[in-house]
Amino acid sequence: MVRKLAYSVSEREHWISAAGGLIGILAVLWVGHFWLDGHGGVLAIASMGASAVLLFAAPHGTLSQPWPVFGGHLVSALIGVACARWLGTEPMLAASLAVALSIAVMYSLRCLHPPGGATALYAVLGGETVHALGYGYVLNPVLLNVVVILAVAVAFNFPFHWRRYPQSWHHSQSGNLVVTEPSEERMISHENLVYALSKIDTFVDVSEEDLQRIYALALAGAPQSAERLASVQPVESLR
Repeated sequence: MVRKLAYSVSEREHWISAAGGLIGILAVLWVGHFWLDGHGGVLAIASMGASAVLLFAAPHGTLSQPWPVFGGHLVSALIGVACARWLGTEPMLAASLAVALSIAVMYSLRCLHPPGGATALYAVLGGETVHALGYGYVLNPVLLNVVVILAVAVAFNFPFHWRRYPQSWHHSQSGNLVVTEPSEERMISHENLVYALSKIDTFVDVSEEDLQRIYALALAGAPQSAERLASVQPVESLR
């Protein structure tokens, strides 16, 4: 039986994530309605719902960071429109190829974002309203949706100090840990992490900082051992 460690979060975190999703999608729909008055069919692409799950329920994940969200959606939208235009008479082939190419290009550009596949798919199967937009689909609604939901994600996650979004802003703050001896000597080196991940040879959606933090906390021991847990503290708590 596989233990579901990823779900070991508090009830508070469940509701914070849900609230973020609510505000994020409301913002996307409201801005879309204001900006795209008269184009109700494309106010928001359905893939924004999937992005909301990543941004508000898994804000530390590599797939949730701004470049994957931004690049993943836009690249996939561009590929989806191209496939729809070039293979319009074969929608099944166009849709399948759009998703496949999106995955390959997102990997190459280091902007893998699963909802991007849905963005590409919608460009092909979204109907005449979407097809009529042509490459304009990439800018409006896709770019508009992405900018809005990213802005909400940054603003929403900011007040919660344990939600470090985007990760790159917090590498020198709450994301780093000072681990006292002897644990410090046993931390995993960057080179060893890279080697281990290369041997797994599959995408792992966790940052190096969080991997190190999990490892350090695991070394510190179970919660009942307060003295051992005290050896691993956020940098900000020691300043």
